[in-house]
Amino acid sequence: MTSSRGKFYIDYVLAKVCSGTTIGLDGVLIEVEVDVAGKGFPTFSIVGLPSKSIDEAKDRVRAAIENVGFEMPDSRLTINLAPADIPKEGSRFDLPIAIGILAASGSVQKEHLTKSLFLGELSLEGKVRRVPGVISIALLAKKLKYKDLYIPLESAKEASLVDGLHIYPVENLSDLILHLNGYKEIAQQIKLSWEHLAKESTYEFDFSEIKGQIQAKRALEIAASGFHNLLLKGPPGAGKTMLSRAFPSVLPRMDRDEMLEVSKIYSVSGLLEDTFFMTARPFRSPHHTTSRIGLIGGGTIPKPGEISLAHRGVLFLDELPEFSRSVLEALRQPLEDGKVSISRASGSLTFPSRFLLLAASNPCPCGNLGNPKKPCHCLPGGILKYRKRLSGPLLDRIDLHVDVPPVREESLNLYKESEPSAKVRERVEVARQRQQTRFKNSSVKTNGEMSSSQIKKYCQFSKEAIDFLKQAISRLSLSARSYFKIIKVAQTIADLNDRNKIEAVFVSEALQYRLKEE
Repeated sequence: MTSSRGKFYIDYVLAKVCSGTTIGLDGVLIEVEVDVAGKGFPTFSIVGLPSKSIDEAKDRVRAAIENVGFEMPDSRLTINLAPADIPKEGSRFDLPIAIGILAASGSVQKEHLTKSLFLGELSLEGKVRRVPGVISIALLAKKLKYKDLYIPLESAKEASLVDGLHIYPVENLSDLILHLNGYKEIAQQIKLSWEHLAKESTYEFDFSEIKGQIQAKRALEIAASGFHNLLLKGPPGAGKTMLSRAFPSVLPRMDRDEMLEVSKIYSVSGLLEDTFFMTARPFRSPHHTTSRIGLIGGGTIPKPGEISLAHRGVLFLDELPEFSRSVLEALRQPLEDGKVSISRASGSLTFPSRFLLLAASNPCPCGNLGNPKKPCHCLPGGILKYRKRLSGPLLDRIDLHVDVPPVREESLNLYKESEPSAKVRERVEVARQRQQTRFKNSSVKTNGEMSSSQIKKYCQFSKEAIDFLKQAISRLSLSARSYFKIIKVAQTIADLNDRNKIEAVFVSEALQYRLKEE
């Protein structure tokens, strides 16, 4: 308190600590401003559009500071989360608020707060707990050229893939105070290379366990190689679900960019748990009662849905016609664009959704239509109604349509195992390597992602293939989308056969997967 000519002026102590939040999948810088006033009743207020969980931080922070041996200022405290027009939620601001209060009261040296970001939830005893979205905040810190990132010990490995940062895993508040004051240094998190993380995964099923179904396995190999959507249709017990569950075992490993991209989605959604990274391609299998918001994403503050959680992986929809029609129709645009935009009154957010749609369906309500050994008891009207649950535009977006017949007795009795998934995956990775070389100067990664202009640029045809394709389009009256999808699948088949040009035999095989029942 100072005086001049009999008047008294109150000294205000200010401190600023930088933190971050996530909007969609992107990190946004948040400045935690702390004002400790020297006059007024002791109060503790937080402003800047905080949620209920942030408002409750007052009690967590107060207890944590006192339980690690420090005192809360006995005066009016005002915490401002700037910019004030961005809604904030979660418990991630506990740690920066506590450090700001301690810095304003003189318990922490302020000079160590510059070019540092703080993130974490506090327990009542001062331990720092895990929070979601750490990868997005680490990428934000790197973009804004912050040097130091202080995050919970449980979340430190998530940020270790981001280069150019000093990552300090904080176990409790007292350790951080000693570190900032220069008494006891916290060891930096060891950087982990993505090659070290990309280990061999274990799978629920292997192709060697599946008897027969040669055509279905071939279609799955093509789908994995070129990232093509696939529909399996057949009677109950034919092996549709088992084939689908074995599909991840033939998918190629993710590269560093894909691993970071997918891990960021799961980090924001709070689904990483103890894995720290997504090292295997996602395989999401939502139940047919899933709502449109659950599948596409949304909410008051939009969160990623199943299609975004399946990004760079597989979205498996078992019993496809049992899904609500409005839910399935919402898939049409993300299947084409590889992203989904969710609009709310406060703004619009875009989530990536470049997923491979793998679906399974029965041919009729009882499932025995076309089964040579079991009669179908469905009426024609019931079969028609069942098929109409799937719209033509949605089916047209599926590249490969495969019938899965009942397994023959002689196939079930064979002692010889089928080809294992490891050998199939070797061929898939070779085909993916050809695509990686082809698209090295492009934004796409696989044949299934090509646009019409990219097809014209990258695909080469033999004369016989062009003539055969023209005849097929003319006789079968296929749509323009079907025309381009046939070319994409034929290009993938050419890659599997190590050919530079698309030949007529490749077009013929691709064409048979488009001949679906109308």
